[in-house]
Amino acid sequence: MTSALISPLTELDYLALEDKATGKHEFVNNGIYAMAGASERHNRISLNLASVCNAASVGTACRAFMSDMRLRLEGGNTYYYPDVMLVCNPQDTDAMFKSLPCLLAEVTSASTEGTDRREKLAAYLKIPTLREYLLIAQDHIAVDLYQRHDMGQWHQTQLAAGDSFALVCLPLTLSVNQFYAGLQA
Repeated sequence: MTSALISPLTELDYLALEDKATGKHEFVNNGIYAMAGASERHNRISLNLASVCNAASVGTACRAFMSDMRLRLEGGNTYYYPDVMLVCNPQDTDAMFKSLPCLLAEVTSASTEGTDRREKLAAYLKIPTLREYLLIAQDHIAVDLYQRHDMGQWHQTQLAAGDSFALVCLPLTLSVNQFYAGLQA
């Protein structure tokens, strides 16, 4: 994330500006931050996860989204664009943003890792409906998994190549290798 372009704005100001913008901007504490483009590797990792979640969600209340769907945090003064989002709450119906995710994933890079691990982690783990947060490394095979079972405490697991885990949001077991399919290590 870069420095704020315009600040402070209201939620309605942000949404109006974003609807006309040629690029994407996150809205954090009433300030707008331009988002940089992502690498091919970043896109492939996001697509691999979103594709598996999308296929597994057929016939369920869950819907998978990629980085063009905004996430609205409670209060409306913060909007992010997660790399992958899974929403399983049928009441989350706004066409332009979601606010009740079950799973969020961010693919980290040198420029985003600090924000993903501190700012977004702290904000995401406060979302009442969230059950899983994945931090997927872009430049090497590594995943940090945060899961909340039965809406209790959060548990963190570090995963490497060959590791698998069961999702809480969907009846699905994922392999870390699936995220990196089609990419050279």
